[in-house]
Amino acid sequence: MTCLEDKTELNKVFDLIETGSNGHLELVPALQISQQNLSSARFPQLTLPAGIPPVIPTWEKEVEKYLTDIGSLPIHDFTTCQRQISRQPDIEKLFHVDICPVQTTIRVERNRTTGQLLGYTEELIPDSAETSRNSLSLRRAPELHSTKSKQDVRGSNINLPFWPGGLDVDDLLQASQNESKSSPALNLDDASQYLSIPPGFQAGMTVVHAPSNTTGSIQEVVSEVPDLGSAPALISLADIMAGVDDLDLESSEDEETVDKCNQQAGLEEENKKTELPRSESLEKLVQPEDTVKPEESPPLKKETTAKEQWAVNIDVSSPVHDFYKRIPDMAYKWPFELDIFQKQAILKLESHDSVFVAAHTSAGKTVVAEYAIALSLKHMTKTIYTSPIKALSNQKFRDFKQTFGDVGLVTGDVQLNQTAACLIMTTEILRSMLYNGSDIIRDLEWVIFDEVHYINDSERGVVWEEVLIMLPDHVSVILLSATVPNTMEFADWVGRTKKKKIYVVSTTKRPVPLEHYLYTGNSTKTCNELFLLVNAKGCFITTGYSKAIEAKKERASKSSQNFGAKGIRQGNPSQDKNTWLSVIEMLRKKDKLPVVAFTFSKKKIEENSANLQSVDLTTASEKSEIHIFFHKCISKLKGSDRSLPQVLQFEDLLKRGLGVHHSGVLPILKEVVEMLFQKGLVKILFATETFAMGVNMPARTVIFDSIRKHDGINFRNLLPGEYIQMAGRAGRRGLDTTGTVILLCKGDVPEMSELHQMML
Repeated sequence: MTCLEDKTELNKVFDLIETGSNGHLELVPALQISQQNLSSARFPQLTLPAGIPPVIPTWEKEVEKYLTDIGSLPIHDFTTCQRQISRQPDIEKLFHVDICPVQTTIRVERNRTTGQLLGYTEELIPDSAETSRNSLSLRRAPELHSTKSKQDVRGSNINLPFWPGGLDVDDLLQASQNESKSSPALNLDDASQYLSIPPGFQAGMTVVHAPSNTTGSIQEVVSEVPDLGSAPALISLADIMAGVDDLDLESSEDEETVDKCNQQAGLEEENKKTELPRSESLEKLVQPEDTVKPEESPPLKKETTAKEQWAVNIDVSSPVHDFYKRIPDMAYKWPFELDIFQKQAILKLESHDSVFVAAHTSAGKTVVAEYAIALSLKHMTKTIYTSPIKALSNQKFRDFKQTFGDVGLVTGDVQLNQTAACLIMTTEILRSMLYNGSDIIRDLEWVIFDEVHYINDSERGVVWEEVLIMLPDHVSVILLSATVPNTMEFADWVGRTKKKKIYVVSTTKRPVPLEHYLYTGNSTKTCNELFLLVNAKGCFITTGYSKAIEAKKERASKSSQNFGAKGIRQGNPSQDKNTWLSVIEMLRKKDKLPVVAFTFSKKKIEENSANLQSVDLTTASEKSEIHIFFHKCISKLKGSDRSLPQVLQFEDLLKRGLGVHHSGVLPILKEVVEMLFQKGLVKILFATETFAMGVNMPARTVIFDSIRKHDGINFRNLLPGEYIQMAGRAGRRGLDTTGTVILLCKGDVPEMSELHQMML
């Protein structure tokens, strides 16, 4: 190429090089390009690996082409706009049919004594075409699952549930037939089937058919309604209502001019004598006349059959001496001797009977559940353990995992080992499985309902009712609770619903008795103001209540002298802090740690834990163990999550022996607190009511911050069942002779009647 510079023609050879991706060109000297090859050299040279993009064609011709020939648009080109799939016709696909289900099965015959093989027989399978879409039977074909859905045990919402146990098909068919017979079809043309006397009236209208060739027969229709004057040609509602005041309803007995009226009056007298209820009167009146004959109806026979008792109370007062002879090979053995009620319950489990264990808290109800799980492992079946709260499910999963190994957990947010022989889940998950017809129900032998008194809950109790009703007949139930007052009545309802006996096993007293105290101290000087209210024998001590009242009055008089008539306001943060410091100091001196402090407010729990910054209840070795365990647990969190404010706060609290447990705590921190409390490293645990729901984490002492709670509607005192459930956490079996329950009296001492009703 040439370039003019200073009006001098110079032959300069250079190259164009494109740099970057924006089309920037630079001039560089040509390398080894002679003048002869100048025309054949390619300009510009490239530095981009992809090369120069293609030149965009002009669009004028394309637009002109589309405007002149509309068919040339791409949307009309089938080959370019739609994907063509080459398909070869296959006639044999028309001959494909579904595989017929197997009609027969092979049954093995063995000698029952020796087990020797005797032969084989072929048996016909009834209803082999039944599936989960058209049958409620357990004999229906199993659901075909994909590889991904095999791990899901909840079933499908398009399945039909299995037939509930206790519902007899024959009884339902008979009831439907009786209902159809008792309500015959009415003939609208037959006036004798019409209701002539309204319920509660003594007279009415006699409806008769007027002959077609007769005029003025309206008088015959209203013959039962006198004093209306001359009947018009047509009777309207306004005419009838205008003469209602002139009606003489009792004069119908005197009018005997028409034969049908006499017959109607006789039927009215019979109805008065029998005094039928309103519903029965209506049924008899709408039936045909030939069926309404009270004088020929046979008298009602009183039921002489005795009512069947579905609940059987087991006597636990006499020991079971032949227990090990009756069960020589136990499915599971414990390192300690079983109580009488545990042996009685295990005997019923061996007979595959349903059991209701209504034992006191910390009596050992879990032993019965453990034996049921061991039996299912021995029989190669499945057991489902249900609980009302996730904290209890998590704890049982950890315990049973160490004991049996093959244990799974299914809750709303966690699914672990769903194909295990023992599944721990919330009751709502089990209800979903029953309604969705899960195939797990086929292999199910036991369903354990822990804390079954939740059936009395106003919001969630219906879940327990539905599960108990929907369970198939081959499944036995184990009911566990410590706070059901009417055990026999509840067991009778369950047995009557499921048509099977429910054996009730209960205890007479707690293995570790409780002592209830009132604490009125609020400083280190008054930390010894602990007054016994209910002793270990369950006797209410009135003198202790009187002493607590006197101590409160004495302090109130001193405060009024020092601070005026109003004194120190009760319930302020400084007062609460002093109260907790004094009660902790008192418990430390009396060796009553560890403690569970039930507080019915998450905000109050946070305030109490923040006020105890000066409290340190752990030794150096315990601090080291807590530090190692805590950091090992939170190592599963991400780097940013390990420095969350709640994580740092809990590390400081736990190292000082304090713990917090409520619904606002992160799940992993909640489990850390539970496990450290089980190890005895948490000395004081501030918790809400949910911690007491069956969690096997007993302490030496239980403290109630207050006896009033908010139930979602208003404030009220604790119910006796709620108080017993929480107070039952006190007293560790084998470690403590008695359990201590302390009620803090921050304000006034509660009324004696309220305490008596709640504690006894």
